[in-house]
Formats: sequence, structure tokens, C-alpha cells
Amino acid sequence: MRYRLLGQTGLRVSQLFLGAMGFAEHSPQVRRMFDRYAEAGGNVVDTADAYGDSENVVGELLRGRRDRFVLATKYTLTRDATDLNAGGSHRKNLVLSLESSLRRLRTDYIDLYWVHVWDPHTPIEETMRALDDAVRAGKILYAGISDAPAWLVSRANTLAEWRGWTPFAGLQVPYNVGWRDIERELLPMARAYGMTVAAWRTLGRGVLSGRPGAQETPEAAAVREVAAELGVSPAQVAIAWTLARGVHPIVGASTIEQLEDNLGAVDVTLPEEAMRRLESASDFRLGFPADFVGEHAPQIFGRDYPRLDGR
Repeated sequence: MRYRLLGQTGLRVSQLFLGAMGFAEHSPQVRRMFDRYAEAGGNVVDTADAYGDSENVVGELLRGRRDRFVLATKYTLTRDATDLNAGGSHRKNLVLSLESSLRRLRTDYIDLYWVHVWDPHTPIEETMRALDDAVRAGKILYAGISDAPAWLVSRANTLAEWRGWTPFAGLQVPYNVGWRDIERELLPMARAYGMTVAAWRTLGRGVLSGRPGAQETPEAAAVREVAAELGVSPAQVAIAWTLARGVHPIVGASTIEQLEDNLGAVDVTLPEEAMRRLESASDFRLGFPADFVGEHAPQIFGRDYPRLDGR
């Protein structure tokens, strides 16, 4: 397992994050999976207050070794469907959700606290200031955001820069060879701000890994072909593709065998031809304005523009 820095911070995070959403349902094998992930060098475990008993399970697994892991959890999803203020990214829900997560996780600080999803009814200024207050109080160390539009994240980090608040260091989004929407604006935005990108649904609900009964897609067929040529599993190819894009896959295995297979993806190097074939199998276009600028770049920037390598 290799490591990267979390956003514009000095925190070291492993290539693969361990998703704990299903920990409560797979309790008989969870400790073995967690130990195997740690043995392989993984150091990020990702959960949420909305994942049932997941935080309780993670808290137990971290007993006696809490500080060796980068513990990530989330808030925003409702804690009580009968109370409007029990959901959202406003200060009240942040404070109550964070305190509850700290108790369930049996810790006094969260390494990476994610805003779980865009709340269009809460000003981003309120969210960013509340997160910064939690950082200053020592209850969280870094902040991230999941499932939000690029313009909002960009505005949030610009406000943080101007006002001396804690910026978002990470972005969590769905991403796989068959679902590439983030390439339009979110991924370029994250790279411009130096943010870490973590991806959920990297196997497309099992479609890309060849789960029995899964829907057949052109992307899945391409993944299987590349896997057969390289002598690895389809899941390893799908995860390796995400890694090659500079993104941290969140692996959420339900058995120790699945986890072992997923961990093997860090040793898979996809040839450039295989990367092109995988991406060409996807019916995906960047759309306007990226396609327009790309297609007309020589006319816009001069005939020698194709020779410019950029940064």
C-alpha cells in the first residue's frame, strides 16, 4: 500500500480507504477484514452517523489502536425523520451529530469529518464556520464534503481562504469506469484546489466486478476483457482504473475473500492501451464547454497549442 497526502495538509492517507457502511451487517467477518486491511497498510476507515450501528462497530475495532488510523465519519442525513432540524448541514445538526458520533466511536476527535451531502437550504458560510469552530475546539482535525456541486465546493474553499477558516481537504463522490460524471467539473475543481478525491461505488454495485445476476454493460465487458488479458480479477481492474485516475477508492467488501481481492488492485498496473479501451467503452462526453474548447483549441489559442504540455 502506498500513501498520499490528504489535500493541502500533511496527513498521510493510504491508497485504499476502507468503507464501513456494511460493518454492522457483516459482523462475523468484520474484525478479520479490518485486521487484514491494517496488515496491508491501509489506515483510513470511513463511516457515517447514518450507517446504522457502523460507528459503534468501528469504535470497538479501534479500541487500543485509535491513533494509528485516520478515522472519517459524516453528518447531514437526518437523525430523526420527524424533526426538520435533525437533518441538514446547519450548525445545530453538526453539533449534535458530531457529539453523537464521538460517543459511538469512543474517541474525543475525528480525523476527517465529511459533510455527507449538499444541503441547499443551509448557507455554505454557516457550514464552513461551524466546521472551523469544531476544528478549533479540537473535535475534528480536517473537513471534507461529499456529493455536492463543484460551484458550492469552490465557493466554500474560497470563503475559507479569505476568512482564515478550515477549507475542505477532501471530496467524496461516486466514480467508476461506467459513471464518470465527476470528470466534467468536480474532478478538475478538486485538482485545482489540491483536494483529495475519494470514490464510492467503484465497482458499480457489483456490475464491474462480475457479480452473479448483475446487469451487463459495455463497461463491464471491457473490464472483463482487460482482466482476462492481465490475469487478474475484474474487481482489481475496476479499482486499479480508479487509482490510475488519482482517486482513492473506498472498498466496501462483505467477505474476507472479497477484501483480499480488492487489496490486490494496488499491485495492478493498467497499460495505456487498456486505459483507453476501458474509457472508450463508456458512453461519456465532457459536454460544453470542455468539449468545445478542446475541439477548437488551435483556433482559440494558436496553431502550436497541441505542443503545449501545461503544468
